[in-house]
Amino acid sequence: MNEPDRPKALVLLNMGGPITLDEVEPYLQRLFSDKELISILPGGLGQRLFARWMSRLRAPSSMEKYRRIGGGSPLCIWTEKQARAICQKLPGCFTPFVAMRYSAPFAGDALASIRDAGIDEAVLLPMYPQYSSATSGSSIKDFTRAAALVHPTLKYSIVDSWYLANGYLDALAATVVEGLAAFPEEQRSKVPILFSAHSLPQRLVDRGDPYLNQTLRTVRGVVQRVGECPWHLGFQSRSGPLKWLGPPVREIMERLARQGHRALLMVPVSFVSDHLETLWDIDIEYRKIARDLGIRHFVRSPALNDRPDFIEALARLIIDHLEWMSR
Repeated sequence: MNEPDRPKALVLLNMGGPITLDEVEPYLQRLFSDKELISILPGGLGQRLFARWMSRLRAPSSMEKYRRIGGGSPLCIWTEKQARAICQKLPGCFTPFVAMRYSAPFAGDALASIRDAGIDEAVLLPMYPQYSSATSGSSIKDFTRAAALVHPTLKYSIVDSWYLANGYLDALAATVVEGLAAFPEEQRSKVPILFSAHSLPQRLVDRGDPYLNQTLRTVRGVVQRVGECPWHLGFQSRSGPLKWLGPPVREIMERLARQGHRALLMVPVSFVSDHLETLWDIDIEYRKIARDLGIRHFVRSPALNDRPDFIEALARLIIDHLEWMSR
């Protein structure tokens, strides 16, 4: 599968996001329809009805949030940039594609383009560093189903979760150092660092989903690189009538404020690109909460996006994967 001159596809998998405000409600309906993420009743009973109700309920407030960050999610744009940049660093002949879980371009769209380009080999890179059945697992299943229908002769391999990849940890640690640079030098070692990860339904973790453990190991790997510092891990972006993984980011912020902290660095740890969770949740909502709590100096470390060190790390992942596949 790794003949260097054969054309191959590099497919980045991600959750997607509405590009325009008109796409918000359909995006939410697809999100809440995913039984891998939120399953209301055994066997998916009532899932469509729940998804329709939740998407209509959430659409007005979500549309306002997307309006405030520019009218849509930049996630697909960043993912496309990442795919192109990675391919430029790979040996052989790779063509970049992206497949989004809940918005265009969907897996079927990417597969049709791969088929029409005459490409019959691919490497899949889920853009979720920490594995969860609700994120990487759902995207991989979606791609597998679509491949069987659209391009059944495609041979593809999947890069494993990369939560401890050295290059990824180095790049994430570099963003932390950049964030700390916004504080006076004499205060940096005392500034609390709040790593923020996307929450999951607690039932998934209780059933053995590795996401929490992998996220903790990512954070510890970053802290080892940054040096001794006060750090915390919180979770954001809960949705739906379920018990979600905690503690919530806001709860940690309130505790830090009660302890007298007036400075805080937030680090998005499970998000590799700017999108609603960074541009709204952290930059607007949590910033306001911090101000209301008396945390006067609130900083968010930059997202990885298409940083050269991050792109280099992802390219190294692919190269290592290809070498492993050729053994």
